[in-house]
Amino acid sequence: MAKVAYYPGCALEGSGGPYDRSTRVLVKSLGLEMETLQDWNCCGAMEVKNVHPMLQTYMSARNMAIASEQMGYDTVMAPCNGCYHNLKKAEYELATSEDSLKTVQDLAKKADDPVYKGDVRTVHLLEWLMEELGTEGIKQKISKSLNGIKVANYYGCMYTRPRQIFPEKDQGPGSESSYKPHFMDDLLAAAGAVNVDYPLKTACCGGAHTLSDSDTSTQLVLNLLQAAEDAGAEVIATECPTCHSGLEMHQVRAETEFGIKTDVKIVYFTQLLGLAMGLSARKLGIHENVSDSLDFLSDKGVL
Repeated sequence: MAKVAYYPGCALEGSGGPYDRSTRVLVKSLGLEMETLQDWNCCGAMEVKNVHPMLQTYMSARNMAIASEQMGYDTVMAPCNGCYHNLKKAEYELATSEDSLKTVQDLAKKADDPVYKGDVRTVHLLEWLMEELGTEGIKQKISKSLNGIKVANYYGCMYTRPRQIFPEKDQGPGSESSYKPHFMDDLLAAAGAVNVDYPLKTACCGGAHTLSDSDTSTQLVLNLLQAAEDAGAEVIATECPTCHSGLEMHQVRAETEFGIKTDVKIVYFTQLLGLAMGLSARKLGIHENVSDSLDFLSDKGVL
């Protein structure tokens, strides 16, 4: 199986710590191999492009250049949607614009950084698991079914948009869909979950507005939470640390500020898969989630 360079990004070393820990223990338990990217830098997140779009491109390209030129990898795996999106955007831009590629390479030489040569691809953790194992491979690793837990799979808006930077999607059977993504649904179904028909799986959680307009972010999250409950979900599965944190914090804020309570639990998909493989809740960092799902998961018989 292919070994990849693991790009955790800033969020997984902060508020998304449980996602990082559950990713690492899950990957190891699945028999896959990854090596943390050396001397990585922020991908530029959402803010840097407001300073200059090319700066964001350069910051992402530097990470990919480290993977290929210093570590010998042709694939970077990024579990965070924001990081995945920015690296893919840089990958696409540098493959389609000679001017952008020259600018990035010139900047790298001036900074004495490794020079990006266009020989790296970025994949999301969901894509990597489907590529290396698929649903049949996951089924072989399951030792403790998720026992029919009803799950709304939430992908967020950056996993599929803008569509042109993801040429590998929408390629027919076996590929991910940018219109109705299903890789997380497929993996969790293989682990024994029941996926509900969730209409807002790619809607925005308002993460970019959390500081500037908290009420708008809370309303956007409330839409997601209520739609999940209306669809019959007991859990919202996430695959992005920013979305996950937003859903957790604004679920609390919706109750304390607006008196609107929702009961659906928010759990990383890596944590759910890990439980189905018999890994402990503590190793998966479930106790670190703001959304307290331990009693629920215990009642469901998956702890």
